[in-house]
Amino acid sequence: MKKIALAALATTMLTSGAMAETVGVSMALFDDNFLTVLRNGIEEYAGTLEGVEIQIEDAQNDVGKQLNQIQNFIASGVDAIVVNPVDTDATEAMSALAEQAGVPLVYVNRQPVNLENLPDNQAFVASNEVDSGTLETQEVCRLLTEAGKTEANILVIMGELSNQAARQRTQDIHDVIATPECSFMKIVDEQTSNWQRTQAADLMTNWLSAGVQFDAVIANNDESAIGAIQAMKAAGVDMASVVVGGVDATQDALAAMQAGDLDVTVFQNASAQGSGSLDAALALARGEAVEREVWVPFELVTPENIGDYMSAN
Repeated sequence: MKKIALAALATTMLTSGAMAETVGVSMALFDDNFLTVLRNGIEEYAGTLEGVEIQIEDAQNDVGKQLNQIQNFIASGVDAIVVNPVDTDATEAMSALAEQAGVPLVYVNRQPVNLENLPDNQAFVASNEVDSGTLETQEVCRLLTEAGKTEANILVIMGELSNQAARQRTQDIHDVIATPECSFMKIVDEQTSNWQRTQAADLMTNWLSAGVQFDAVIANNDESAIGAIQAMKAAGVDMASVVVGGVDATQDALAAMQAGDLDVTVFQNASAQGSGSLDAALALARGEAVEREVWVPFELVTPENIGDYMSAN
């Protein structure tokens, strides 16, 4: 397919006809820090586009509810649909609904299981998860090496296992540890916190109570890293003695980094994903070609460059 420069589409939108274009947006969950930034990015960008209306719904982490929202969008006659999937293994059914109705659909942030087989009027806008856990774990490895560690025990906190991002970020961790330079790292346990701060805190409390010895915590997202940090601090753990990593570079994570508790995170540009997904949806609605995969790069964030990201997410 011919590649469209998505960032340039705003100009086209401003000169398009007076007829309003409507895009239905189904978010997996409103009550999630990163997804809130993503949702706000879509809303704010839509507000800059003349003649574009959006309708955003909360699927409340319910696949059935999300499928119903897509059906309702189609029935209401939207021009395109943007979906942040609750369960990335359920996207085949979502794609089928939109394809049968002839309505363009764009997945955002979470990779659909049927990515390789998306219809021509469907696309995926996100950051490549192969980079997220890789950047995070490589930096954790570097910090442990710098600290003189020749053996290091690692705890891994995973996201929702139904989510492609959680599975890929966890695989990234294993892949980096399998390299010669990081093979001194050993995973002693890995469990899911379902992306949630409170569940991660409970998980870390259980590890500490069980006497698990560890040198680093590698979390699939910042919320989980923060939950682990809170539990460690409550238990009197010296945060200078453990390396903690997350992904997303949320404001809370950056505050934790400034406090010296979080050692590494990875910036995922929620705003760019949001605007990119809306650009792609509108382009497809106009019959324009869009590449199946539109990548927004991940970026490593450390105490040394944190100033570049304080207002990014």
